[in-house]
Amino acid sequence: MKLVARSLVLVPLLCALGWACIAFAYLFPGPGWLTGVLVGVFALGSVFALAALRPFARGASVALVGFALVLVWFLSQEPSNSGNWQPDVSQLAHSELDGEILTLHNVRDFSYRSETDFTEHWDTRRYDLSKLNGLDMYFSHWGSPAIAHTIMSWDFSDGQHLAISIETRKVVGQQYSTVAGFFRQYPIYYVAADERDVIGVRTNFRGENVWLYRLRTPAANARLLLLDYLKSMNALVEQPEWYNALVDNCTTSIQRHVRRINPSGSALNWRLLVNGYLPELLYQRGTLDTSLPFAELDERSNIDARAKAGDLGPGFSARIRVGLPDPRSGGGD
Repeated sequence: MKLVARSLVLVPLLCALGWACIAFAYLFPGPGWLTGVLVGVFALGSVFALAALRPFARGASVALVGFALVLVWFLSQEPSNSGNWQPDVSQLAHSELDGEILTLHNVRDFSYRSETDFTEHWDTRRYDLSKLNGLDMYFSHWGSPAIAHTIMSWDFSDGQHLAISIETRKVVGQQYSTVAGFFRQYPIYYVAADERDVIGVRTNFRGENVWLYRLRTPAANARLLLLDYLKSMNALVEQPEWYNALVDNCTTSIQRHVRRINPSGSALNWRLLVNGYLPELLYQRGTLDTSLPFAELDERSNIDARAKAGDLGPGFSARIRVGLPDPRSGGGD
């Protein structure tokens, strides 16, 4: 019985200490060799406490204190808007609303020659919310079919499309790591952009595979969702927040926005985590066009060929929608 009781304490404590070692490695600001030494000392000290100190409760208490100190250190980390940011995330989008006219600052509209060679352009644009038609959703795959980057795009009857991508804000020289995304290494960042920027760079320069699905979302709900996005974007100008690869990423953040405007309209589902399969869930729920079998809709919704068929000029958004079923109208765009 004593062995079982110790196991019930030891297993979660070892998991906690493993987390603490990784967190320590990411949080410590010193050189890599010194970080490795200190993490090793912490790990060996914890193992020694558990293995050598008696009674067992004393060793477990010492190890738990070590974990608690790292946890407090971790929780004390505050995100900042000050940094030598990479050019594509250097400006924060923010907005004002005057009646039906939305003025959005720092809309990204870069001109790309390659993924890393581009001319920067940050624009101030105005959108008439009375002309909002509805909402579209992008899924961009760069590796495993189970994982995608998701981007929402608002469709206006005057031909404008506002795409907003929830991403990480990285400093110059920093690379994205899924593991690092669990350990407060990146502030969360909302890219407000022209589709020929945030989508075109993926299809035409990064070699990602992109699907575009038109959603059966009433204009009134699309408006509420956009306003909720804008509220979060404005708040980040004053108080940045951390990106989290599990609970505050590109897809779970969308789900959080949806739940704020319709608490019963977006139940939790395992496909929020393996979001490459999320289109099938949206199809089953009737959010996508269901006049076609899903396999055919999925095939039509891949925009890679259409995106690469021309340049990233003003006609990009219209071109990638050619032949796409639109559940709001019952036909292609």
